Amino acid sequence: MFHFTRCSRLTRGTVTSDRLLNSQKTSDFMIHHLNRRGQHTVSWSSAQTPSTQITVSTPARIWRQVQKVPRLASRQQPRPPNITLKFILGPAALIVTARLLGTGAHCEADVNNNVPLEVQAKEKIPEFSWAVLWEFVRPQLFALIGAIILAFGAAALNIQIPLMLGDLVNVVAQEQAGHYMRDIKAPAMKLLGLYGLQGLLTSGYIILLSRVGERVAADMRTTLFTSLLRQDVAFFDANKTGQLVNRLTSDIQEFKSSFRLVISQGLRSATQTVGCFVSLHIISPKLTGLTVVVLPCLVGAGALIGSFLRKLSRKAQEQVAKATGVADETLGNVRTVRAFAMEDRELEMYAAEVQKSAAMNETLSSGHLLNISSSTGIVLGNIFAGGSLMARNDMSPGDLMSFLVASQTVQRSLASISILFGQMVRGMSAGARVFEYLALEPTVPLTGGGRIPLKSLTGRVDFMNINFSYPTRPGNQILRNFNLTLPPCRTVAIVGVSGGGKSTVAALLERFYDPSSGEVMLDGLDIRTLDPSWLRGHVIGFISQEPVLFGTSVMENIRFGKPSATDAEVMAAAKQANAHNFITGFLDGYNTVVGERGVTLSGGQKQRIAIARALIKNPSILILDEATSALDAESERVVQEALDRATTGRTVLIIAHRLSTIQGADLICVMSNGRIVEAGTHLELLSKGGLYAELIKRQRSDGHK
Repeated sequence: MFHFTRCSRLTRGTVTSDRLLNSQKTSDFMIHHLNRRGQHTVSWSSAQTPSTQITVSTPARIWRQVQKVPRLASRQQPRPPNITLKFILGPAALIVTARLLGTGAHCEADVNNNVPLEVQAKEKIPEFSWAVLWEFVRPQLFALIGAIILAFGAAALNIQIPLMLGDLVNVVAQEQAGHYMRDIKAPAMKLLGLYGLQGLLTSGYIILLSRVGERVAADMRTTLFTSLLRQDVAFFDANKTGQLVNRLTSDIQEFKSSFRLVISQGLRSATQTVGCFVSLHIISPKLTGLTVVVLPCLVGAGALIGSFLRKLSRKAQEQVAKATGVADETLGNVRTVRAFAMEDRELEMYAAEVQKSAAMNETLSSGHLLNISSSTGIVLGNIFAGGSLMARNDMSPGDLMSFLVASQTVQRSLASISILFGQMVRGMSAGARVFEYLALEPTVPLTGGGRIPLKSLTGRVDFMNINFSYPTRPGNQILRNFNLTLPPCRTVAIVGVSGGGKSTVAALLERFYDPSSGEVMLDGLDIRTLDPSWLRGHVIGFISQEPVLFGTSVMENIRFGKPSATDAEVMAAAKQANAHNFITGFLDGYNTVVGERGVTLSGGQKQRIAIARALIKNPSILILDEATSALDAESERVVQEALDRATTGRTVLIIAHRLSTIQGADLICVMSNGRIVEAGTHLELLSKGGLYAELIKRQRSDGHK
């Protein structure tokens, strides 16, 4: 066994050398704890460092308010299902039927490919929340009220136009030729003024609604993106990236369009319908009675078709998400697709999903056309009945013209309401999908908790009786009663067969997940009591096997590890990572754009930039997850030199594939089936002739040194 004396930091970046003490070997492979460091002073304040301060913006305020909505709703009594046909007039029986049909559509099972985080008896369909919508609309309330007033004004003027047209027709029908121009001037000027004023009001409310819609959509996108960034890693394990992006783009765009149309056209159509019915009754009560008889048929048809559209709309949106997911996955892995010549297969898959989506949307459009065609009976009936009244001199030509124009206005308004009902259903369904993710609370919070002063931080890590299963695979236990100590300023390597849980150990240390049971301790404190943002941003540096770079300059990729770093600090980190020479060899030097995911760089170059990115924040703990396993021999040599320099004076956890890279580690732990089965130095493990010796033998036979 090996015990290590504590390593104390004199200043940031300066570490005293430690003395390795030999002790009697035992059969127990675990590293026993020495006397821990004295009590640490832990800051429990909520103050953030400059790099992690969060400015309270409208999306941030909305996100916090959204988190309260589910908790408040859970304490309220259940309410009847929301009925989206409240604005439609008709007999009580039809309204009850629409309620039942709407409820049936509302309870339709969700067709979603997302893998649930937990096994559930029935997947819950996202529900539209008016309280959440209010949080987005409230900042734009004055502009929205102004738009509504202008829309009502435009609708009121539109009601007067049929009456003015009737007066104009009466002048044409009754006056003699000599008095025609004199008598027609007044009604013509009134009609012209009405059209002009209506145009101004219409332009005004369209401009205001465009402003409200765009700002609400922008706040929704920012708030949703904020919520997604706050989710833990398990959430992204269970949901496809393409479907998340679809909610950020297509669903919010659908909701924005529906929001604008329903408010502008909906209010206008409803006002015109009511106002024109009043005008119709004044002009001819008999013809109005005929119209009222036809109206319930339209209401019934709208209820039946609308309930079907609600169900189909959700399926259509899910189908769009599937098509987006296929495209995102294909384009994101285009090199693999090209390498296997699978372009045609991917195209067929995408085309099939798009065709399904197109077929569903065609059906939705057909439903809208049925509603429009059903309302034409009003006009035909009015023409026949109005002609009969004129033949008996019970109606003047001007009154008939006014009645026909007003009835056509009613027809257009009802047709618009039918179309808007389908659009409203689509918008509410899209909004519910967005609101679903706004209300999610992450299992592992992004911020909040204590901090250990960096001057007193030693970097000792203890894994104590850890049991763990990934949330997406709860029945597959990865770690079983796992125990391990990482002494301060020492290097511990974990090796083993693939799937043994090596990378899981690193994920738990970064607190990407919380263990099912047990504790991960940092300097004697459970990391669940510490601020995760501080832990990842200042304490731990992580270098993976396949580093991901952003499609920006080399300078910005390295500075990503410490946004406040100066150019000199970036260059110093690059030199420490053996990256400065090849970077300065580029035409644009540190301003060279590396392409998406660093596609223009070699594997060794990407790895060294990733090392510089991790080192620039001067972490106390460094995690190397198979950092050189994917490199050729020369690149591995250069990267290994950088890693040897980077690990000096730090607590280091190495997840190793090539065993030749960890022979100098202070301790090597061999994992199998979620447990450590061997531990010791390279020579000790070879002498035991166990699993480590077998792994060495296999790699040598495969051509690895």
